[in-house]
Amino acid sequence: MSGAAPRLVTGSRLAALGIFGAFALLPLVAVLTDDMFLLVIASRIMIFALAAIALDLILGYGAMVSFGHAAFFGIGAYAVAILTKNGITDIVLQTLAGAVAAALFALVTGALSLRTRGVYFIMITLAFGQMAFFFAVSLSAYGGDDGFSLGGRSSLFGTDLPSNDVAFFYLVLVVLVLAYVLLRRIVASRFGRVLRGTRENPVRMGAIGFATYPYRLTAYVISGALTSVAGVLLANQIEFVAPAFMTWHRSGELIVMVVLGGMGTLIGPVAGATIFILLEEWLAAFSQHWKLGFGIILILFVLFGRGGLAGLARKLTGGAKP
Repeated sequence: MSGAAPRLVTGSRLAALGIFGAFALLPLVAVLTDDMFLLVIASRIMIFALAAIALDLILGYGAMVSFGHAAFFGIGAYAVAILTKNGITDIVLQTLAGAVAAALFALVTGALSLRTRGVYFIMITLAFGQMAFFFAVSLSAYGGDDGFSLGGRSSLFGTDLPSNDVAFFYLVLVVLVLAYVLLRRIVASRFGRVLRGTRENPVRMGAIGFATYPYRLTAYVISGALTSVAGVLLANQIEFVAPAFMTWHRSGELIVMVVLGGMGTLIGPVAGATIFILLEEWLAAFSQHWKLGFGIILILFVLFGRGGLAGLARKLTGGAKP
């Protein structure tokens, strides 16, 4: 018992250092191999990893299966489009605006959704997500169903630094690492312990004096705000915004990334997003019906790799759960 805790901390930190360190060295690899497309793929991976760890806060630590989480992704993206069209191009201001809007949306929808449980929670979050999707479709000033081209990336403190692919790559990496550190502190705090307690047995938590509803709602709001940051970054990377960002398919993809990596392990969803995007790119090179192959791989993984990549690593190393 006394040796488990240190090993737990060391294992997860080493995994995080390894993954983030590999990301940090990628621009050097791209220059040496003269393949700058690596940066495009890696930036996309890190953006979805950010959304995945945000979702894992409520899915892995709070047992809340949100099937409308892509709505927060879209809110962040549309914050970029709306503010850019109105002359506000600074990415920091756009991120703050997107996070506040997403937090308010999460507060209202979460307050209602968290009065349900199980499949009813899944369905009501799906309904809110679809409402956000159709609201975006109705925004004719921003392209409606066809989407909205941004015409360029946002500025950063008056500079056009994000327009440089390498600078944008490191901007995304810094945001991902900061989000990871923030979520680590949250899940290790008293708040995080109560949230895990509600995942294991909400009735017992209530019986010992914890009102679980405010904890779960707070986690839902934090998760929504962080997911919107990923939307801001994705809109800047591809310089385009569309209602497709908000579809339930996107929510499903985020859930798959968390499950692939390992629920309840913050570094697991980062690995899950990496595997998901790389498989998507690799299988799509063979056939436009790549999702069939991906589905088979996913079935095999669920059947034989319970606990995701984090669980597999734990079995191989004999380590404790990160």
